[in-house]
Amino acid sequence: MKTRLVQNGVFTLIEDVKETLTPPESGFYWIDASVEDLENLQPLFHLHELALEDLLNEEEQRPKLEFYESHYFIVFNSIRFDDEEIFLRAVNIFLGKHFIITVTRQKINELRAIKPFLWEEEVNSPDHFLYHLVDLIVDNYMAVGDRIEDKIEKLEEDILMKTKKSHLNEIIGLRGEILMLKKMLVPQRDVVGVLHRKELRLISNKLQKYFGDIYENAVKSVDTFDTLRDLMGNLREAYQASVANRANEIMRIFTALTTIFMPLTFITGVFGMNFDNIAGLLHIPHMDEFMLGFMIVIGIFMMILFKKKEWL
Repeated sequence: MKTRLVQNGVFTLIEDVKETLTPPESGFYWIDASVEDLENLQPLFHLHELALEDLLNEEEQRPKLEFYESHYFIVFNSIRFDDEEIFLRAVNIFLGKHFIITVTRQKINELRAIKPFLWEEEVNSPDHFLYHLVDLIVDNYMAVGDRIEDKIEKLEEDILMKTKKSHLNEIIGLRGEILMLKKMLVPQRDVVGVLHRKELRLISNKLQKYFGDIYENAVKSVDTFDTLRDLMGNLREAYQASVANRANEIMRIFTALTTIFMPLTFITGVFGMNFDNIAGLLHIPHMDEFMLGFMIVIGIFMMILFKKKEWL
């Protein structure tokens, strides 16, 4: 657990967390805690039992905003995409009048990336901190959406060039992850909508207008992943069409080869019968070389004909 006094974007480490119980003359306290630290924090800040119960018992939580007497409990999901799998990590936030507590189970990139913004903007209140954190989380969804779209385009090119069985597994896996994200994005958008529209005593009216920009991005994120879901459906259809075309191509080649060998099989069948004399043809000098050459000419002629008509 790290406890910091934030004054105009400048951090000062606090060794004893009990000092945060008294509001500072300027700025606010940021307590970056783990789940295990809640046992010590709960009696100090009177964190609500229901919020703690959800946080301790549910590793994956839906985004939500709950109002309590002295603080708000907010859950957002940070997203991470490593080109193979999508990870969602809950960011649990307790927002008070002079403090903000962030509780996570794993390291969250947005919490590390927020520090330069706090310093640049000279952030001096916990609601302003919340604004920048939510903004980073929502922007990251937009960035991940762009990366997934690039992956879909590359997968489509690979399918059109050479279809593989592994492509179907990629399509099914990626589509499932997109659907899972879609279920999380809708309540997350709604939470941002509440921060934007509803009058909240722990968030300044001026800052609520800025949450409107984040809300627009959250709506765009939902629309983006709706589009990606449709693209995955189209990609699966393209895969099935490609597999069908490949099967048709193989059957077309086999059919052409069978057709080429039909007259050759007929000739060998006739001259391979157990007759001593077939219209005197068997006793003609060099008849075997002639028939072999004749069969070769027929085969070459039919191959050229099929190539010209694009049947082979």
